[in-house]
Amino acid sequence: MTLTHLSCPAPAKLNLFLHVTGRRADGYHLLQTLFRFIDLHDTLHFALRSDGVVQRSNAVAGVAEDDDLCVRAARLLQRETGCQLGVNITLEKRIPMGGGLGGGSSDAATTLLALNRLWDLNLSRDKLMALGLTLGADVPVFVFGESAFAEGVGEKLQAFPLPATWYVVLFPDVHVPTAKIFTHLELTRDSVSITMRALSNWDCAKHAANPDLTGLQLRNDLQAVVCKLYPEVQRYLDWLGGYAKPLMTGSGACVFAEFANRDAAQQALDELQEKYQVRGVVTQGLVKHPLQHWV
Repeated sequence: MTLTHLSCPAPAKLNLFLHVTGRRADGYHLLQTLFRFIDLHDTLHFALRSDGVVQRSNAVAGVAEDDDLCVRAARLLQRETGCQLGVNITLEKRIPMGGGLGGGSSDAATTLLALNRLWDLNLSRDKLMALGLTLGADVPVFVFGESAFAEGVGEKLQAFPLPATWYVVLFPDVHVPTAKIFTHLELTRDSVSITMRALSNWDCAKHAANPDLTGLQLRNDLQAVVCKLYPEVQRYLDWLGGYAKPLMTGSGACVFAEFANRDAAQQALDELQEKYQVRGVVTQGLVKHPLQHWV
């Protein structure tokens, strides 16, 4: 039976740390980070068209149709494969834009995965990841489909299994432009590279409740610059820091902290909302991307 419709999740991601280790001659920054997916997600609906037209069926505030990464991903897939089919895409946004949670990149990756199936293209995961990289540095990890230690500009990925755990993610009411942070004169770009083995030792020590044994100082190198330019982010970090060790994800503005269980996370969020009227969610870390098995 031929598929004509698909509805698919596009999960958010957290950067459990983000180090800037250098800068290439072309201006791109060299990074090391640990990606993990969470169950906060957008939902995309795809309806097959036979006329080759790719269009978005609903408006998304602040994003023109031709600039939408979903639409760009679909049209890229058409060009690369010569596919004559089209699609209507409806996007339900839940992931805040400009928050460092990777919503646009995840939407693009879900589009590649969904249309690979809906259009019966049978492209490999590696091919979809390569296409995704042309759309953005964070797209490949969502196609990769599992928690990953990333290097390069974020495209060199090694699987790094993480247990399902709970987070509070807070949404400061600011939009942080990624390019503005990466081009800031005060951004440090000389973090010492770490190895996969050192990271594995840190993870073991972390879950033995003593991560300091490893001596690793894991942080987000973009956080200081963001907090200087957007004091609201620092306020949210301070508030969340009353409950657990907080960190900013990506280039901001969203901040998060890990909790031992859902009840502890929910209690912290309830108190923060009562005290400070913050926006945020309790969310669980995913072991795999929901569509990981599709390629």
